[in-house]
Amino acid sequence: MQYQLTNEIERSHILTYQDSYLRHLMPKKVAPAPLANKTKATKASKNPLAESKPKKFGIGQAVQPKRNLSRFVKWPEYVRLQRQRKVLSLRLKVPPAIAQFQHTLDRNTAAETFKLFNKYRPETAAEKKERLTKEAAAIAEGKTRQEASPKPYVVKYGLNHVVSLIENKKAKLVLIANDVDPIELVVFLPALCRKMGVPYAVIKGKARLGTLTHQKTSAVAALTEVRAEDEAALATLVSTINANFTEKYEENRKHWGGGILGAKSQAKHAKRAAAAARV
Repeated sequence: MQYQLTNEIERSHILTYQDSYLRHLMPKKVAPAPLANKTKATKASKNPLAESKPKKFGIGQAVQPKRNLSRFVKWPEYVRLQRQRKVLSLRLKVPPAIAQFQHTLDRNTAAETFKLFNKYRPETAAEKKERLTKEAAAIAEGKTRQEASPKPYVVKYGLNHVVSLIENKKAKLVLIANDVDPIELVVFLPALCRKMGVPYAVIKGKARLGTLTHQKTSAVAALTEVRAEDEAALATLVSTINANFTEKYEENRKHWGGGILGAKSQAKHAKRAAAAARV
């Protein structure tokens, strides 16, 4: 009995010593300053004339801010179709014969080409009427038709007409639109031009080609003859265009188009690649 009491006394002494040691290690609390010595926080002075009125966007209150609602717009059918067609052309594998129409003439060369072609635009109905009137008056005076009106130099258009010019090797430069629908109408033209040794170029927009011929759209346009002062400009254009198209024809035949993933799929693949790299 006396032995147990002695053990309990020793244990209580040890616990008391441990508590006092731990209290010694703990940081001491500083006594708070008296109330008289407290410094008052300085408040920023407010201008009584400028009162803040935060907007409340509840029902019947402030006008809601402008938001981009294009995601919720019900677009017309033709807009949806052209967007879906664009996405499909990016996602699906495109054969080389069709993919070559994605490689168009660069901006500067295209500007020079259209500058030359615009000099040979076909005459309008009013110009034709005026020419025929002058021609009739000249013939009445005893002149021949060749003397009355000199030989015209104009841009040739119309798919069948241009194809016959290429087959007969009469075309000196052919422009092909890259957005002809269906593409089967012009998909053979690059191969035909190369076979016949006729320079060709792919241009962005059939509507842009249509401006050369007073039409809404035009699949192809060609020059057969130019005036003497434009021979040098045509030769320069032909050399530039041949370097970009005719000489690269074999290379373009080997490259497929499309196969481009969307933003979400690309992010998913990048995430997987990063995880694999960490392992």
